[in-house]
Amino acid sequence: QVQLVESGGGLVQPGGSLRLSCAASASIFTVYAMGWYRQAPGKQRELVATITTTSGTTNYADSVKGRFTISRDNAKNTVYLQMNNLKPEDTAVYSCYGRPWAATTDPYWGQGTQVTVSS
Repeated sequence: QVQLVESGGGLVQPGGSLRLSCAASASIFTVYAMGWYRQAPGKQRELVATITTTSGTTNYADSVKGRFTISRDNAKNTVYLQMNNLKPEDTAVYSCYGRPWAATTDPYWGQGTQVTVSS
């Protein structure tokens, strides 16, 4: 079992930036990939970005391409989500997740962190 703890959420004005962190309780190589989902009130959960732990291959939702960057620090067992040029529609609870190597194993989830983009 891997514990994930997010930090870095908050209130920011449109056009501003935030960096989210997701610290894992074990080596990130114990999972195949890590990433971020978000869910706004009344909307379905949306995949924001993922990164594979070994090769570092990234994937982004179209809505955040060019504005968000996901990265990893293997030594710190931490994944980051740098969010630039934030828009009101980015307002949501952002949750970190870890996809295990075994497809039959349930993913790991963090507790979520609120991001609010408002003037």
